[in-house]
Amino acid sequence: MTGPLTPGSHVVKVELAIDQVTIVNPTEATATVRCAVGPVRRGARFDHIRHSAEAIDLELTQILTYHRSVEELDPVHTALVTLRGTGVQLLASATPSSHWQAIRGTNPLP
Repeated sequence: MTGPLTPGSHVVKVELAIDQVTIVNPTEATATVRCAVGPVRRGARFDHIRHSAEAIDLELTQILTYHRSVEELDPVHTALVTLRGTGVQLLASATPSSHWQAIRGTNPLP
């Protein structure tokens, strides 16, 4: 797990790497992801796509592992997640010639 953004802060940076994404509607997507930096908790907010200048504002609303809903995803584990908010149309599935897209953000405050 990474440290707080600022001393005395409880905000922790998190990152998910996207393997496959399905756009459900203009404000919702489901994606198969791997936790790259975390653990990532339900309610995490993502505001940045690595290697992109485009802005996003996505909330992680559901994490499913082995068909079971969980509250957090630990590093290197995979899950099916639901993301809601602005910028879902910018999410992309990995291809044989591209790297996994990574989204970065912060966990909700405890």
